[in-house]
Amino acid sequence: MLALTDFSTSTDPQSPGDPLWVVCLCAEWCGACREYRPLFEQVARAHPEFRFAWVDVEDHADIADDFDVETFPTMLVAGTAGTRFLGPLLPHAETLARLLGALQPAQASAPEVTTLLGALVREPETFTVD
Repeated sequence: MLALTDFSTSTDPQSPGDPLWVVCLCAEWCGACREYRPLFEQVARAHPEFRFAWVDVEDHADIADDFDVETFPTMLVAGTAGTRFLGPLLPHAETLARLLGALQPAQASAPEVTTLLGALVREPETFTVD
């Protein structure tokens, strides 16, 4: 199941009305991902200016295959203005929090990023956290 955790209460000041998505690309079979999920949710609660989603790359191969995830977890930080980060990240809450605090200006998003963000926005009611 594609899971969305949305603790957003404000928006990114650089893109009003368009909060950045912080998407963890993981797999249910991955022990590191299962251990990381509560930490990811902890960071989500501490950063309401972002929207957080958990995407199982096997359950949602139709939108995740193009990412060619080789290492778990892989993190995507993006919005309609572009991609801020896409790559593997150590599964520590502190590492993700530091990344979010040091984001660089957006780069143009690849088509697979646009597709994934579109799926998250089109059907938010179907994305829940177990």
